[in-house]
Amino acid sequence: MNIYDFTVEDNKGNSVTLDQYSGKVLLIVNTATKCGLTPQYEGLEALYEKYRDRGFEILDFPCNQFAFQAPGSAEKIDSFCKLRYDTQFPRFAKIKVNGREAAPLYVYLKEQKPGRIQWNFAKFLIDRKGNVVGRFAPSEKPHTLEAAIETELEKE
Repeated sequence: MNIYDFTVEDNKGNSVTLDQYSGKVLLIVNTATKCGLTPQYEGLEALYEKYRDRGFEILDFPCNQFAFQAPGSAEKIDSFCKLRYDTQFPRFAKIKVNGREAAPLYVYLKEQKPGRIQWNFAKFLIDRKGNVVGRFAPSEKPHTLEAAIETELEKE
C-alpha cells in the first residue's frame, strides 16, 4: 500500500484519486488560514514555484481541528490563499488529521511516520513511488525542506 491507493475530496467536492500524482514528489500539508504559522503559505508557494517543473506537487489539506484556525467554507479558504499568498498548488476539502474521524490518508501517513499531528502545517514528504520518506514539524519553515525535496527529485 502507498498513498496512490487513497481517494480524497478536492475543495470543490470532487473525488480525486491520488494515483494521478504517481511519479511526482509530494509534500502533503495540513493547513489553516487563521494560525500563527499561516505565513508558511508564502514559503510553500516559493517551493512549489521552484520545483513544480521538476515533478513536485504540494497537496494542501485545510484542517480546523486545532483551535478552529481554518474556519469558513472551502471557497473562502481558497480565495484567502490565492489572494493573500497567490498559491497555485492544489487544495483539498477540509479534513481531520487526529482522532476517530481522522481522514484515512492521515491515518496512513501517521502509520508510516508515527506520531500524533501536533498542530497546523505538519508536513509529509512522499517519494515518486508513493512512499512516505519524511515528516517535518509544523514549526519547520518550508525553505528548510529544500535539501530533502532535491534529494527525492534527483531519484528516478
